[in-house]
Amino acid sequence: MDALSEILKRFNLHADVFFSGNLCSLSEFDEPDGKRGHIHILKSGALELIDHSGKKRSIAQPCVMFFPRGKQHRIVPDPNKGADLVCATIDYQDVSAHPVALALPDFMKFQFSRYPDLKKSAKWIFKEAFGDADGRLPMIHRLCDIFIIQVLREVLKNGEIQHGMLAGLAHPQLSNVLTHIHAQADYPWSLETMAELAFMSRSKFADLFKDTVGETPGEYLTNWRMNIAKNALLKGDSVSMVAEKVGYENGSALARAFRKKIGLSPKAWQQQHLSV
Repeated sequence: MDALSEILKRFNLHADVFFSGNLCSLSEFDEPDGKRGHIHILKSGALELIDHSGKKRSIAQPCVMFFPRGKQHRIVPDPNKGADLVCATIDYQDVSAHPVALALPDFMKFQFSRYPDLKKSAKWIFKEAFGDADGRLPMIHRLCDIFIIQVLREVLKNGEIQHGMLAGLAHPQLSNVLTHIHAQADYPWSLETMAELAFMSRSKFADLFKDTVGETPGEYLTNWRMNIAKNALLKGDSVSMVAEKVGYENGSALARAFRKKIGLSPKAWQQQHLSV
């Protein structure tokens, strides 16, 4: 097991490229409900990035700009050079049930001169995006899916996130615990079994987990199970099937926990979201 594979297997990320070329006029991006993210990959040129708070950033080096939850932002290209960009949306189906989207900050920027692996991946995207080979569009979409995984690898490898799930996955002792929880949500986890995986006492493990992840181990386990439950409900699974997947004795037990956490029964939540 590795830190990302189980999450990405359960919760898909899908990139949909909607622009590639030279941007020569102001463009505004916004996802009011936060259900999709945005990623912009700058090949050349220069631009000014203005975020939802009005903060301005001048960007003139090849890089990737990542808005995991689609926060409002504007791109103003250089009036003389323009900006050669590949832009994509990132679909989560339901951002409230996607742990990666929830774990990332509002904005991240990676300059390729500091991230050689990202630079290699971006070169392939640029080759397809600014070329005319057969199968160009599906190739770009798939390459952007791969690129997002590469971004997440860099987040873990370089400790870009200091708090939350991804910080836990980057921690040498907590990573093993979280990876096992992610893979075995139906296991009857206890504080003792989690602490054993971290080779720590229960009290030290509980303190470290809370300080790093921001939740107690029990709270994290419940939230993880609820995220899996919501994801399964969105796929049309029955409440009894979902209960088995996430370690509850039956549908009634899941319904009680789900209603306490979400405020709706699993069935009501499912009907509400599948009817949208």
